[in-house]
Formats: sequence, structure tokens, C-alpha cells
Amino acid sequence: MGRLVSFLWTWIDAIMAILMASMIVLVFTNVVMRYGFSSGLRVSVELSRLGFVWVVMLGAVVALRRGEHLAVSEFSEVFFPRAVPILRRFAWLVILVSVSMLFWGALRQTIANWSNISPLTGLPTGVMYLAGAVSGLLMAFVAISRLFGPPETVKTAPENK
Repeated sequence: MGRLVSFLWTWIDAIMAILMASMIVLVFTNVVMRYGFSSGLRVSVELSRLGFVWVVMLGAVVALRRGEHLAVSEFSEVFFPRAVPILRRFAWLVILVSVSMLFWGALRQTIANWSNISPLTGLPTGVMYLAGAVSGLLMAFVAISRLFGPPETVKTAPENK
């Protein structure tokens, strides 16, 4: 199971790298064609926007998994050191509720907009909202594993000592 999870995170990192490279190539090509040849790629703006949304949402999942989101824990660690494990689990519960709402709302928007086809790319406009549903689901898995996992994995941010 650990290998499968490790493969999943490696795959997500690769997808984000491919999307970033594709966005750079699309935007650069479009700029050169617009200013150099008075033409352009019509789909580049839409595909770049779609790629950006997916990179942001997948990046949020990766940051949550690695504990790289902003966390202010100085107050609780100094004044309530015995309560820190409980507070961290409570924080993961709040995160789980929040990403569940993200997943549910994005899934409903995906379903509602799946039949709308973009005139430039021919892709369903629901693909944009699908990024929120996928990231919400992945963040929920991370939150569940941290909420019910052993205390070592309940950390909200890496320790900087």
C-alpha cells in the first residue's frame, strides 16, 4: 500500500511539472506568434487557464501532504504543550470538514457544467471544476490519514529547529 501511495504522489508531481511546462510553451508561443506574426493560438489562453487551475489545486494537495501550508503553532506549543496533539487533531477535523465542502460543491459544479462545451477547445467546461473535486478528495484522504494516524503523522507543519 505504501508503494501505491508513493507512486500516486510521484505521479501528481509529474502531472504538475508537465502542466507547468505546457503552460510555459503555450503562452510563450502565443506571445511570439501575436507580436511576431500578427496571429496566435486561440486555444492557448483557455488551455493555460485550465492548466493553471489544475496546478494550483494539485499544488494545494501536495503542500497539505508535506505540511508546507502556513501554520501558527507558537501560542499553543508554548502555553498548552499537553493539548497540542488534541488541537492538531481538531485542526485536521476542521480541514476534513472544509475539504468535504470543497469536494461536494466542486462535484456539483462539475456535473452541472459537464454538458457545456467550450467553443475554442471543445472540452467540457466542467473540467475546470473537476480540479476542485479531485483536490478536495485527495485533501480529504490526507486529512483522514492525519486525523486517525499515529501521533507522529498528526503534525500540521514541519518543525524548524
